[in-house]
Amino acid sequence: PSCFGYPLSIFFIVVNEFCERFSYYGMRAVLVLYFKYFLQWDDNLSTAIYHTFVALCYLTPILGALIADSWLGKFKTIVSLSIVYTIGQAVMAVSSINDLTDHNRDGSPDNVSLHIALSMVGLILIALGTGGIKPCVSAFGGDQFEDDQEKQRTRFFSIFYLSINAGSLLSTIITPILRAQECGIHSKQRCYPLAFGVPAALMAVALVVFIIGSKMYKKVQPQGNIMIQVCKCVGFAIKNRFRHRSKEFPKREHWLDWASDKYDKRLIAQTKMVLKVLFLYIPLPMFWALFDQQGSRWTLQATTMDGNFGSIQIQPDQMQTVNPILIIIMVPVVDTVVYPLIKKCKINFTPLRKITVGMFLASLAFVAAALLQVQIDKTLPVFPAAGQSQIKIINLGTDGATVQFEPQLQSVNVMPRESTGYMTFETSQLQLLNITSGSKTTTKVIELPGENRHTLEVKNNATGIVAELLFDNVTSKPEEGNNLIRFINNLPDTINVTMGDTSFGRLDSLSASNYNLFPGGRKDNIMVIRNSMSCSVISKALGFGSAYTIVINECSADTLNVTYSEDIPPNTVHMAWQIPQYFILTCAEVVFSVTGLEFSYSQAPSNMKAVLQAGWLLTVAVGNIIVLIVAGASKLSEQWAEYVLFAALLLAVCIIFAVMAYFYTYVDPNEIEAQFDEEEKKQVKKDQEVYEKQAEADSRM
Repeated sequence: PSCFGYPLSIFFIVVNEFCERFSYYGMRAVLVLYFKYFLQWDDNLSTAIYHTFVALCYLTPILGALIADSWLGKFKTIVSLSIVYTIGQAVMAVSSINDLTDHNRDGSPDNVSLHIALSMVGLILIALGTGGIKPCVSAFGGDQFEDDQEKQRTRFFSIFYLSINAGSLLSTIITPILRAQECGIHSKQRCYPLAFGVPAALMAVALVVFIIGSKMYKKVQPQGNIMIQVCKCVGFAIKNRFRHRSKEFPKREHWLDWASDKYDKRLIAQTKMVLKVLFLYIPLPMFWALFDQQGSRWTLQATTMDGNFGSIQIQPDQMQTVNPILIIIMVPVVDTVVYPLIKKCKINFTPLRKITVGMFLASLAFVAAALLQVQIDKTLPVFPAAGQSQIKIINLGTDGATVQFEPQLQSVNVMPRESTGYMTFETSQLQLLNITSGSKTTTKVIELPGENRHTLEVKNNATGIVAELLFDNVTSKPEEGNNLIRFINNLPDTINVTMGDTSFGRLDSLSASNYNLFPGGRKDNIMVIRNSMSCSVISKALGFGSAYTIVINECSADTLNVTYSEDIPPNTVHMAWQIPQYFILTCAEVVFSVTGLEFSYSQAPSNMKAVLQAGWLLTVAVGNIIVLIVAGASKLSEQWAEYVLFAALLLAVCIIFAVMAYFYTYVDPNEIEAQFDEEEKKQVKKDQEVYEKQAEADSRM
């Protein structure tokens, strides 16, 4: 059955691919944040495991191609590996359920190692599934067309690529929204089970849709794997070459010609073409090493930025959607506008030149990321190092106050009801505080533990100067754009404080609450109950990634007077500043990735397209392994320096590739195969003539 000239079975394959890509990219979008905030891993370990997973996803296609071509055939391979894939996604969703091991109901899992074990099992199954079906689905789609449907087949590949991008775009928008929800049985948490559960459900849908179309598919029997033949041919040539090293054996034009003792000329010529292209692939993984950091380092960079786009709050992992949105816009623009313009300017923009330009652009994108990181670093707070302590002063009184840090370190004046920023001291040198306010003076002996922040409350009241040193248990910026809030009671009575839905409990006079976490970009209602009287006020907008101490100064007849002391400034660099680096990287992807696939296809003999596709996917896997090696070996403490290092490495590789490309000569595989066909025909004709002559001679006898 057909529809608009296309086989009807194509519909099932495209829907299957859309759901599968939604499932994969949706899960991958929130993965690095899941590692960091749920499994409590640091940035480096999160990045390392993320790239190990992506590398695995691109190593397994070789396995999938071998199973399909040599054993099960494409249809059975897709079905069986999709089942593995669906189970993997389901295990991943279960691994992120907080209440699974949260027996004491404090909001964090008690047995983290169980969650880690489950996630690793889930990720391995997903990598086997997604990688294994990758080389089969598009080829299986191509098999559905007849030989005379060349035009429809080409259009199918465009629709197929579009369904991949549509799936990845939608899932990268939707799963971060699901993750940002709060859910849980005993305590409310970021909703990772939903963010992983929806992709798992879609994978199950993909599997069902694919099986429904079973009766309509054209199923080609496994033909035996050409990849194995190529490897055997290369292996035999090398072995034969070493066996015949002595002078009496004449040299051969090409080292692969040593395989001619066992293999036919056609296979050797085809293998030469494939090896020529694979040799060009050697520098390419460096591009993917940079490209795939969108999901790890760039997402972590976005967590330190301001995601307030007016009425919309953008989650850090949603910034990855910029790439598929730009791809959908850029591919047609580049094809219909940019390339024709370059042609008009009489520039010969060959595929290999396009790939070189792509590498150069990706390098530039990382320079842009480094420049942005420098700006972000300027806004990050400085925390005390080993042997240091930090102190800030809040003057709660109505008189000015002066604090002298002894012995003779520095003196600070604080206006009434105002506060200072944090000052850093060497812990060993700081011994006394001399405090003067109005006409009163007091001395406070201090011993600080070091490597921490403290707040000194000062108040001049009727009985003298009150000086309390609070321990601020915050040594890093709040993650994911959340805010930390605490209250100080500057009233003479005990009060009850709530903000939004969070209760800070009872606060005695001049005491401070603990810090509580609030989502960024919100305004909340602050409510104070004092002697059965209540007063409230809406808080100011607290931004993203900040920490504030809110001092309650007055609560009477419905008026609540509070002052804000900024402990950690909010993120001030806007997430929109990431768009330039995404734009440059997407331009790089359009000229690099699309061209690379096209180039591989055009330079490969008809029966070896799959070998080069596997080689191309392998460059992605190696690229992700490079990230692990470089990030592990560089030991750079500054993130911007790591971006510059990657940019410099890619630039160097780009120059090497340009030199290799200069010496490459393009071939037409069809022409070479036609020559072999011609030679074979001649040979058959010759053999026929010899046979006829022989038969004639026999009949005479």
